[in-house]
Formats: sequence, C-alpha cells, structure tokens
Amino acid sequence: MKQNTRKTRFTEEIEIFKEHGGILRTTGAMQAGIHPAALYALRDSGIVERVSRGLYRLVDSEPLGNPDLTAVALLIPDGVICLISALALHEITTQIPHQVHVALRRGAETPRLDFPPVTFYRFSGDSFTEGTETLRLEDVAVRVYSPEKTLADCFKFRNRIGLDTSLEALRLYIERKTVDVDRLMWYAKVCRVSAIIRPYLEALL
Repeated sequence: MKQNTRKTRFTEEIEIFKEHGGILRTTGAMQAGIHPAALYALRDSGIVERVSRGLYRLVDSEPLGNPDLTAVALLIPDGVICLISALALHEITTQIPHQVHVALRRGAETPRLDFPPVTFYRFSGDSFTEGTETLRLEDVAVRVYSPEKTLADCFKFRNRIGLDTSLEALRLYIERKTVDVDRLMWYAKVCRVSAIIRPYLEALL
C-alpha cells in the first residue's frame, strides 16, 4: 500500500523514466524535469535503483538485455564500444567479454565508473572518428565501431587482446558471406595495419 502511495506521489517522474526506457543519467533526469530532490526520494522509496555513479533505472522496468553496454553508452556518451565488446555485438567472436571495451579520444579524461567494469583504449585522429555506427539497445543509442573497423582495431591492438582472437574474428567475418574487402582494407590503412592484415585475409579468402 505504501509503495502504491509513493508511486502516486511520483507519477510524473515515473512517466519521465518510462519515456526514456526506464533508465536515466542524473543530468538527463534533471533536463527532463525531475528535480534532484525528487530523484533521491525516488531512490530512497525503492522506486528507482542506482545502477552506477550518476545512473538510475526504474525497479519495475523490464530487465535490460545489455545492461553493461547500455550503462556505458549513457555514462560515457563520447566513448565508442570497441574490440572484443564490438566483436560480440557483431557476432564475430566466441569470446565472452568480461569487461566493456571502450575507445576514448586520446587526451580525454578517463571516466570514473562504479559499474560496469570497463577497459579503456586510447584512439587518436581518424582511428577514433572513422567507422562509428549507432545501434539502439533498450531504446538507448549505443556507439560502436563497424565490423570492418573493429577487425582493423583488433589487429592494431593484437598484443593486448591476442592475435588468436583477431584471426578468429576475421575468419568468422568471412564466413558470414557479407565480406567488404575494400572497406576492411580502408580501415586497415586508417589503423596502419594493412601490411599485417593483408596476408591473413588473402589466406582466408
């Protein structure tokens, strides 16, 4: 009964959360018209829960299918999902990422997150800006590198993620029968790994 009374008190705020897929950053909530005091009252009443620093979701909302990626997209809007996390999104890896791999522009401040666990990679110039796509997950815009750009990145960071992981991703990409060699080699050039990826690509085609 008390919970229903609290919900009646916060009807407008709850509707704002629902309009945003049940999850909002603190700044987004305030911009949408939720007063900070109301947000904390929603939290204290158990109507919303704190997902991470500055991120809240309605307790009664549907479970998020990709909670880690959704949280990262909201908390780090200037970041781009990359490497193994991007491979998983594009379904060209058997690896299960235990952390979200996020590209940041070189020189950008490193965000502080309580959740989810994140590994940051520094990209500069065209290697950061080229090849980005926007996917909708739980009605949240998630920036991620395209399959071809991700493959080029994997070879660039092969010493960190493993050459085996890069080669497996390349093989799975080719098996999908939607290969765009020109596009792949363009991003390989952007990432300065053309000479490295070309012999593996030729061997698999």
